[in-house]
Amino acid sequence: MGRSTGNDGGTRTNEPRVLRRDEWDTWYGSLTRAFGGAVEAPERLALYRELTRVDRSIGVWDGAECVGSAGAFDFRMTVPGGAAVPAAGVTMVGVAATHRRRGVLTSMMRRQLDDVRSWGESLAVLTASEPAIYGRFGYAAATFHLNADIDTVRARPAVPEGTDDVRLRYAAPAESLDACEAVYARLVPGRPGMLARRPGWERTGVLDPAGERGDASPLQCVLARRGDEVTGYARFRVRPGWSAEGPDGTVELKALAGLDPATEAALWRFLFDIDLTSTLAVRGRPVDEAWQYQVSDIRRCRPSLGDALYVRLVDVGAALAARTYQTPVDVVFEVEDAFCPWNAGRWRLSGDPKGASCERTTDAADLTLSVRELGAAYLGGVSLASLAAAGRVREVRPGALAEASVGFGSDVAPWLPHGF
Repeated sequence: MGRSTGNDGGTRTNEPRVLRRDEWDTWYGSLTRAFGGAVEAPERLALYRELTRVDRSIGVWDGAECVGSAGAFDFRMTVPGGAAVPAAGVTMVGVAATHRRRGVLTSMMRRQLDDVRSWGESLAVLTASEPAIYGRFGYAAATFHLNADIDTVRARPAVPEGTDDVRLRYAAPAESLDACEAVYARLVPGRPGMLARRPGWERTGVLDPAGERGDASPLQCVLARRGDEVTGYARFRVRPGWSAEGPDGTVELKALAGLDPATEAALWRFLFDIDLTSTLAVRGRPVDEAWQYQVSDIRRCRPSLGDALYVRLVDVGAALAARTYQTPVDVVFEVEDAFCPWNAGRWRLSGDPKGASCERTTDAADLTLSVRELGAAYLGGVSLASLAAAGRVREVRPGALAEASVGFGSDVAPWLPHGF
């Protein structure tokens, strides 16, 4: 939107501009208000201020008032095949309630995607507070996560051979951070959607403001070892509880990682067995995690799915060429992308488990779809066949859908390990 003059004679603008460091408090304050105005812990606020990439953040101002905000972290995300691909982590998006329906969000999304393209990043990713908002800008849910509230009295895990060889020891969360991060870093290439943590991001996992605990314990950590090597960790809180029948506490899992099945099983068994508890609350875990197939009664775990990472292809050719494909693929996509028209048109994708290329072509289309469907299928967690059944992908050449759908798949479910 253009410029207009307010009743006070001042000049207003809805054109986004890059944030200045000395504007951060005002800018972030407008975001906090847009999300309900709850006061954040000083420790968390300080860390967010430090992690914010000011040069990749934009705001919309009405006089001295910030009425819109959006930022973009510079992540590297694992894609099928194991490559770490630069991705803009869209974050801190908010519009003042007084400035709805004036094109503020659209102007920020327009500026941001133009910026991402200029930075040479082929992907933009986000977690959506309201999913319906971002579809019109080309984003689609590409990963899902598993939540569960496990009755640890009536659902018991059967562990694989070798679990008893794993030793567990308590460790101070902050003091064990380096060991935990070494485990995490080794896991990143093996699962699409995982983020290689930039310096400073590791601290988000051990941030533990007292005001956010309620009646739960401070954050606790257990390290797993096989021999002299740290092979896994779990971070959690315990929320004590008592009922007429006795102790009824809850273990709240915050993070868990293991380099091998026995380590993972040892950590899960430990969490099931913590004294004076009867529930293990699990949030945001991979949908294919092994514990689901080890428990004696999955119904007692009350599993549920949630949407997690939304993916937007900013450069279709570069993004599709950056990943590999489970089986050989040679298809021509007719892509619709009204918001980023440079992506629209026909693209020939040729790929296999070793690599891929994706170039412009004038050949006839085999499949027609929008950039949203490519984003949904990109990490291998949503099949093109399912999207076709929903009416969102159209097969032109018989057999092309099955070829592409199998090729786009992933043996390991994509997973976003933490929000941003």
